[in-house]
Amino acid sequence: MKQIALIHTVRPVLESFPTLLQQVVGEDLLIHNLLDEFLLSNPAAIGRFSIENRNRLFNDIKSCELTGADIIVVTCSTLTPAVQLVRPFITVPVVAIDDAMTAEAVRVARRIKVVATAQSTLEPTIAKLNQEAAKIGTVIDVDAQDNELAYTAMKGGDMATHDRLVLAMIEETAGYEAIVLAQASMAHLQEQAERIAGVPVLASPRLCCEQVKQLLTEV
Repeated sequence: MKQIALIHTVRPVLESFPTLLQQVVGEDLLIHNLLDEFLLSNPAAIGRFSIENRNRLFNDIKSCELTGADIIVVTCSTLTPAVQLVRPFITVPVVAIDDAMTAEAVRVARRIKVVATAQSTLEPTIAKLNQEAAKIGTVIDVDAQDNELAYTAMKGGDMATHDRLVLAMIEETAGYEAIVLAQASMAHLQEQAERIAGVPVLASPRLCCEQVKQLLTEV
């Protein structure tokens, strides 16, 4: 049986992502979950992903490697730049939650709106989109917006308020070819957001799970 280690920073993703992964992969998996809420709350509080946070993430990923996992998945977009730094030191594939989503976004659109709740997620997501655009030799125009009240509501378990505030951001969005939901915790709103916006709305979890399914055929 294949083993997947998942690193989460918010409980809603911890509660939903393993089930989705199992469904998409379509075979029994042994899944190990690690929840490190500090790695999202601290960057949001200090406005940057510090060297201490990088070291903490490195330790989390190494701990997951020691489970014997075939693949490690980091389910928080804020961590993606640091994940890229850690990969060379890990012996198994390390997947960032937004790898597949950002690649798909630059394939289907040039004018892209990034919507997030945590401000700390915006810069990593924009950087990843530009990185993926450079890979295929295209130029993109990216705008971004966050809503810290929605983030606070999610952290407090008030997903109704979170959802209302996120969809309100979508309602105010116009003039873009695609919208990126920058955090996995927003993915359950994808279909509603797409109906409101009338353009493709991309969320990371399912695309990430499909990437993992493909990687499992290679490891």
